Amino acid sequence: MEVKLFYRTQRDLASAVNKIVDDHWNDKISEQQMIDYIKALHENNPNKFVKGEKFTTIIQQQCGKRRLEIVKKILNIDF
Repeated sequence: MEVKLFYRTQRDLASAVNKIVDDHWNDKISEQQMIDYIKALHENNPNKFVKGEKFTTIIQQQCGKRRLEIVKKILNIDF
């Protein structure tokens, strides 16, 4: 699976997060790969991921609660 590190829009980033988490749920990638991909996306796109003390609105709308619960645990974010 190829994952870009830099995304132009929040929607593109949200699609990538969805694909990564869904691929893990469908046993296409390992849990460790998912963790590594999510950390890399956050590290390289911090302003598109989180604003203030919450995920950006587009990320919330596109990804949904179940996926974002996983992302919060991976990134050790608690808000």
